[in-house]
Amino acid sequence: MTGFSALQHEADGLGAGLPPLMVAADRLAASVSLGVHGRRRAGMGESFWQFRRYQNEDAARIDWRQSAKSQHLFVREREWEAAQTVWFWRDGGAGMDFSSGPVVKRERAELLLLALAALLVRGGERVGYLGGGERPAASRLAMIRIAHALLDGKMQARVLPPNTPIARGAGLVWLSDFLEPEAIETMRGLARAGITGHLVRIVDPAEEDFPYHGRARFESAKGKDTALFGRAESVADAYRARFRAHGEEISAAATRLGWTCTTHRTDHAPLSALVALHAAISRA
Repeated sequence: MTGFSALQHEADGLGAGLPPLMVAADRLAASVSLGVHGRRRAGMGESFWQFRRYQNEDAARIDWRQSAKSQHLFVREREWEAAQTVWFWRDGGAGMDFSSGPVVKRERAELLLLALAALLVRGGERVGYLGGGERPAASRLAMIRIAHALLDGKMQARVLPPNTPIARGAGLVWLSDFLEPEAIETMRGLARAGITGHLVRIVDPAEEDFPYHGRARFESAKGKDTALFGRAESVADAYRARFRAHGEEISAAATRLGWTCTTHRTDHAPLSALVALHAAISRA
């Protein structure tokens, strides 16, 4: 069996048992018409970009066929095609299983993750999942491997990215609610290792709005602590201020590290978050 046939066989085998999430992610990625992810500037590469007018230093690069159509000399410029490596991590903590409506935070995070991976692969970028045990690649097989890593029981409950060696200059897309106390310190460690991070803060509308009134009992995500309020609205302002401050703290920490931070509410369409995230990675 040739190398290509072996990879195709593996992709077919892995893809056979994937959930509808992959289909939804493909559809979401297909709805984003952002073109090729490659940086649109001149440089070393094989893809034709544009013709431009001849300059004195261009004698060896003249395109005579194009020039024959005009009274001017033209040079064929090629696009700079330095593919980057983008790793992914999805928080698997208990808090990501929360939902006040039809969308679970974990499910929305996984949808955005796979859709972004699909967009990057279409643009020729290499993608992989931290701790997944596979090298990143720019292929459909890499996406399927990521999907299987999300379903891996050993990794599903992990909150913080594993301490896995990553090459300097690589990117990391980290989707979480960032409520883990050690999140910021983990960000700093990754930044010291030369990683460029893109955070996606997943928020349920009830977490941000606190729409509760009257007598209410609240449980921690892990079910260990509870709090009973006779009038939940009495703590609403203090809660909202604290939740807002936490989001600002995460965003500020990312900015200090030269990272990006996008906040996405699960009651909003995922398309806008995907576009913003893709644009952030393109600028990086």
